[in-house]
Amino acid sequence: MKYSTPASSLIFVLLFVFGLAGCSESEPVTRQSPPAAEKEDAASLPPPKKIALVMKTLTNPFFIKMEQGARQAEEELEVELIVKTAAQETSIQQQIGIVEGLIRAKVDAIVIAPGDSIGLIPVLKQAQDAGIIVVNIDNRLDREYSKASGLAGVPFISVDNEQAAYDSAKTLVTPLKKPTEVAILEGIRAAENAKDRKNGAMRAFNESEFVTIVASETAHWKIDEAYEVTKTLLEQHPNIEAIFCANDMMALGAVKYLKDNGHKKVKVAGYDALDQALIAVKNGEMIATVDQQAAEQGYQGVLFAYRALIGERLPAVILIDTRLITKNSSY
Repeated sequence: MKYSTPASSLIFVLLFVFGLAGCSESEPVTRQSPPAAEKEDAASLPPPKKIALVMKTLTNPFFIKMEQGARQAEEELEVELIVKTAAQETSIQQQIGIVEGLIRAKVDAIVIAPGDSIGLIPVLKQAQDAGIIVVNIDNRLDREYSKASGLAGVPFISVDNEQAAYDSAKTLVTPLKKPTEVAILEGIRAAENAKDRKNGAMRAFNESEFVTIVASETAHWKIDEAYEVTKTLLEQHPNIEAIFCANDMMALGAVKYLKDNGHKKVKVAGYDALDQALIAVKNGEMIATVDQQAAEQGYQGVLFAYRALIGERLPAVILIDTRLITKNSSY
């Protein structure tokens, strides 16, 4: 005898079978493509902000660390970072040309560590007039000339160079118990950070009753030039027993000359905490150096530019902590 299955029962069976298939644990789960409208919305998002980092050079490891910090900010903030450097720390005209090119490229912001505190101000005013945000890091732009030129509202991020240099130079004079001749190797004299570091060293030296400053000469932040300047200083003042150098590149140049020529009694203190300088401190070839957190300066520079671009009000000055490094430091 045959029985007919009602249509409703057949539908129920089919739904039950398909329901089991849909609940199978072995069924792969795939993400569906977004609707066409959503794809169009994603494609129409504005491009990332273009922020340029302009540094003095990449021949000094300090600025390599600065770029690393800036790259970290680039990744976190999802901006496009454009890094430009001059050939040398003395290549001021080249830095000016770089800024001119960035103005033509219509970047959104420029974060600059200027090689000179005055020479870059006119071109940075042009950038600001073109609607580009300007952030100053490391070496401060001259405040009076900036004001006279109409360059305003530029936040500054750096460290207390005068105090940190004082701390470094103080390590040279604290142990002294007899009259001692000392010297200073300066950076670029038109740079405010070079002036501040010289002033800090002179304050430390002048506080000691045993110290006589016999020379203060520039080696323009360079290792090779510092080697030659140290040679000249020791020829002219053979009784020098301590040299403060306004950056570690110059300190390493001075140390090399002293080692090459057997001047074991001369003590050297530097500034920047470069890897080679840290080794020199550990080995007793340098007395001290200063960690001024180059990576943090690069990071904060890009962060400040981004914050300005999204309309935040920013403080005029941010000073990052420094750390004195000696042989007894845990570093």
